[in-house]
Amino acid sequence: MNTMTLWDLTGWEFAALSFAALLVGFSKTAVSGANTVSLAVFAAVLPARASTGVLLPILIAGDVLAVLTYRRHAHWPTLWRLFPAVAAGVVVGTVFLVWADDGIVRTSIGAILLLMAGVTVWRRRRADTEDEPDGVTTRAGRVKARSYGVLGGFTTMVANAGGPVMSMYLLSAGFRKLGFLGTSAFFFLIVNTSKLPFSAGLGLIDADSLLLDAALVLFVVPGAFLGKWAVTRINQRLFEQLVITATVVGGLQLLLR
Repeated sequence: MNTMTLWDLTGWEFAALSFAALLVGFSKTAVSGANTVSLAVFAAVLPARASTGVLLPILIAGDVLAVLTYRRHAHWPTLWRLFPAVAAGVVVGTVFLVWADDGIVRTSIGAILLLMAGVTVWRRRRADTEDEPDGVTTRAGRVKARSYGVLGGFTTMVANAGGPVMSMYLLSAGFRKLGFLGTSAFFFLIVNTSKLPFSAGLGLIDADSLLLDAALVLFVVPGAFLGKWAVTRINQRLFEQLVITATVVGGLQLLLR
C-alpha cells in the first residue's frame, strides 16, 4: 500500500491525525457527519486512497463507543430496511475503486452530499418532524430507504463518507436526536465492519496501517466522551442544523480539493 508508516510522520502530521481521530469520536456520539473533516485531514496527510484504509479501523472504534452509549435508542425496522441496499452499494463502490482515480471519487461524492443536503432542507421546510420515524412504512419511504442505502454503501466504501448520506436520510425520515444517534451507531458499526475484507483485499489495510491505527485509536475515546457531554446540551433544531452544515462542508471540501 502506498502510505506512510507511523515512523515516517512528522510531529505536526501526527498531531493533525490525532485531532482527526478525536473528531471521529466526537462525531459518533454528537454530530454525525462532522467526521468529513477527519476524512479531509487523513487524505491531506496520507495518500488519498491509502487514507481510507487507515481511517476505517478508527471509525469502527468510534462506532463501538457510540453503540455502547446509544444502543437503547436504535430503530431496527429502519436498519433492516437499509442493509440490503447498502450491501449493493458497497459492492458497486468496490468495483468503482478498482478503476476510478481520486479526482473522480471526490467529485462524485461531493456532488452527492450537496444534493442530499439540498433535498433534505427542502423537504423539511414542507413537513413537520414527527416524534417517531414512520417513513419506511410507505411505498415512497421504502423507495427512499433503498436509494439512500445504495448511495450510503457506495460512499462509505469509496471514501468512508457514508455518514453525511445516512444523516440526510435519517433526518428526512423524521428521527429525533437520540433515535438518530442510536440507529446510526448500529448502522455504521455493522457496515464498517463488513467493509474490512473488501478494504484488505484492495490492499488498503496492512500491518503498517494497523500500527498507525493502534497509536491513533487512543484519541477516539476522549472525543467520544466529549461528544456525549455535548449532545445533552444541544437542542433538536441546533442538532439538525449542525448535521446539515457538516454535510455541506464535507461536500464542498471534496469538490474544491
